[in-house]
Amino acid sequence: MPNNMSAVMKIVRHSSSLFERSQSLWGVSAVRLLSNSANTPPETGEPPIPIYQEKRHEPVQLKRSRLVYQSRKRGMLENGLLLSTFAAKYLSTMSDSHLQQYDRLINLPSNDWDIFYWATGVKPTPPEFETEVMGMLKEHVKNKDREARLTQPALW
Repeated sequence: MPNNMSAVMKIVRHSSSLFERSQSLWGVSAVRLLSNSANTPPETGEPPIPIYQEKRHEPVQLKRSRLVYQSRKRGMLENGLLLSTFAAKYLSTMSDSHLQQYDRLINLPSNDWDIFYWATGVKPTPPEFETEVMGMLKEHVKNKDREARLTQPALW
């Protein structure tokens, strides 16, 4: 058993010196990647969410394309399905005013779960988001025609 223990100690010492040498090669990311909570400074918090800025003078077709993309790439399956099917159904016929309302609806709230809860009626919709488009989305979410919405609609 003593031979095994000395072999383990050699490996630990060797690994530790490799780690120290790799820090100078890889930089700070190596320290974060290969460290534990005992030797890492506490996190300062989450990165700030960029503030939404309305895109003025954006061509309508470009705005529609951006909104289709943003409707599909939400980071949560529930909103990805609801918003992508809504966008496929309504975006091509929305007026400039409705496009602006939809843009604000999907980009101003900092939490996607809020959009989901408002659309499904779990939480009351704040007055600034209680628009015609929100009414359309709430009706869409009810799915009165019992459409299968298991995947996002095809882009073409």
